[in-house]
Amino acid sequence: MVKLLYITNGIHGSGGLERVLSIKASYLAEHYNYDITILSLNGLKEPFYQFSSKIKFVSIEVAGNPFTYFLKYKRGIKEVVKNKKPDIISVCDDGLKGFLLPQILRVKTPIIYERHASVSLNFNTANKGFFQKLKNKFTFFLMRWAATKFDKFVVLTNGNLKEWKAGNLQVIPNPLSFYPEKKSTLRNKDVIVVGSHGYNKGYDLLLMAWKLVVNTHPNWRLNIFGKIDDNRTFVKQAEEIGLKCSVNFFSPVQDIKNKYLESSIMVLPSRSEGFGMVLIEAMACGVPCVSFDCPNGPADIIEDGVDGFLIENGNIRDLATKIKKLIDEESLRIKMGNRAKESVKRYSVEVVVKKWDELFKELVR
Repeated sequence: MVKLLYITNGIHGSGGLERVLSIKASYLAEHYNYDITILSLNGLKEPFYQFSSKIKFVSIEVAGNPFTYFLKYKRGIKEVVKNKKPDIISVCDDGLKGFLLPQILRVKTPIIYERHASVSLNFNTANKGFFQKLKNKFTFFLMRWAATKFDKFVVLTNGNLKEWKAGNLQVIPNPLSFYPEKKSTLRNKDVIVVGSHGYNKGYDLLLMAWKLVVNTHPNWRLNIFGKIDDNRTFVKQAEEIGLKCSVNFFSPVQDIKNKYLESSIMVLPSRSEGFGMVLIEAMACGVPCVSFDCPNGPADIIEDGVDGFLIENGNIRDLATKIKKLIDEESLRIKMGNRAKESVKRYSVEVVVKKWDELFKELVR
């Protein structure tokens, strides 16, 4: 039995990393008989997604100024590794501290890093000042150096390979959360978007595009599911530009599958993505997707013009045009939706988790 330790920030969130970890870890425990422990920070809160009952959870407390925080992080993780004696360690932490774990632990145990985001996520900010750019360059230099110290550095797409200069790279995509037998009728006048509110998700661009759509298609609705930021930035933007009646904002829901099945088009307006989990989920429900061709996920998933549309990153007018095209042409929606449902079979949990099992067993031999 392989003893596997996952190290992550938390499992209570509603994001893609937490969803993927719940699927992958649960399948390894249930179908491959892995002995799995998940280490998270600052308390064992109730998970948003369901995990196998076979999985064990531990937590370490970290707080204080950066120096104190790091010391507690280092001490806590070393203690857990000493007690659990894992055969393999997998790091799921897109922050800088996760990159330093080979130096922190100094153990013979194989350590894998799972990169769940594009590098752009760390550096694509509205702040473009000189010192911010300098800090970004130094941080990326440090991350690239640290990436070479892992036994394996796993990215999600072929596009992500271009971001790293290391000989230990491997591509393993995210697995599907579900693959329902039925599919959307694609006849409801609903467009769906899924993801937490943040600059990187591009909802400001989406709302400007939707303004162009709703001018000619006032009966259609845009439904956005995701954690709303404290400032309600995009809720306010929608109201300010006159979209209050055609845009609905919802909190995250556990059973997002039914929301996809009630929708006719899915939009991904992100400035960057590590993968684009929401794309394959929508496609599994037979929903065609319109996505910015951002770094570095959508281009691996969508075949432009076949099972969805890829739009030049940030091109608001073209985003609106392609949404309107799918609204106007029901036969095209249905054709693309059918193709989408077939094409995402390559992301089934059986196919993807088998790749993880092979990698883990290769490293512990």
